[in-house]
Amino acid sequence: MARLHARIGTLRQLEILLAVYQQGSITAASNILHLTQPTVSMQLKKLADDVGMPLYNNIGRKQVFTEAGLAVVSSAREVFACFDRLEMNLADQQGLKTGTLKLAVVTTAKYFIPHLLGDFLKLYPEIDVEFKVGNRQQIIDRMETGEDDFYVFSHPPENRDLVLHQFASNPLVAIVPQDHLLAKEKDVSLERFAREPFLIRETGSGTRHAIQNHLNSQGVSLNVRMTIESNEAIRHAVMSGLGVSIISEHTFAFGGSSGLVKLPVEGFPITTQWFLVRLQAKQMSVIARTFLEYVESEGRSSLLAMIKDS
Repeated sequence: MARLHARIGTLRQLEILLAVYQQGSITAASNILHLTQPTVSMQLKKLADDVGMPLYNNIGRKQVFTEAGLAVVSSAREVFACFDRLEMNLADQQGLKTGTLKLAVVTTAKYFIPHLLGDFLKLYPEIDVEFKVGNRQQIIDRMETGEDDFYVFSHPPENRDLVLHQFASNPLVAIVPQDHLLAKEKDVSLERFAREPFLIRETGSGTRHAIQNHLNSQGVSLNVRMTIESNEAIRHAVMSGLGVSIISEHTFAFGGSSGLVKLPVEGFPITTQWFLVRLQAKQMSVIARTFLEYVESEGRSSLLAMIKDS
């Protein structure tokens, strides 16, 4: 195999390869990189020749990466992450905090993490943020690539080499539309609530996982009417009278609670925790370490105060 690090232009080729992998096609990568498709194809061919093996196979209009291609993608990420850390370290030695913080969070966390970031960026205005949102499985899939500095979960995946930093509680509350026959009740049994048509999050959702664990421990089953894949859709479906549900209190407080009522169900709220999660094997950048220190000091206390006042 040719010595890739000794060849002029290899970094550019690795950048192109990453763009194709991340965008899913040569066409999309060309648009992002502002290059022509023939130029992208030619650079990838040169890189494949250096590697001595195909990096991907063309299946229809998609590029399906080979094992060798995935190995090069992984190494390319490490190379560019190393450059990023160097840049941040040099800036830090000059008394500056510049660079990019990469966060990937589950959908429920999107309601309050921006408030945390807002206060953080007031202290460090030169820091950029890449902020990705997805359901629990999508964030777990992102974790496989190791691109991000931190992941925010209420139920982190098990059996992985992760470092967990607990930083806030995540109470789950029962909700009904404001004109529901139970809306004015002061004490509702879990069994009574469970008989109502229930709107549940999709399989893999952290909220669904917590709900099922709690109800299983109580020996209670839900009357599931519908599976819905977003907090916003659940809130609107409940408001429309399609059923009742259980959501994070952060979704209720920050996502909009007009037309909804928190129901005083026996044993509620279901209390879970929020975790800032990082890969144990991934070296933290200066920016990532700065953010973690902020969250574990004033960030945590300001977030708790904000949640309490909401």
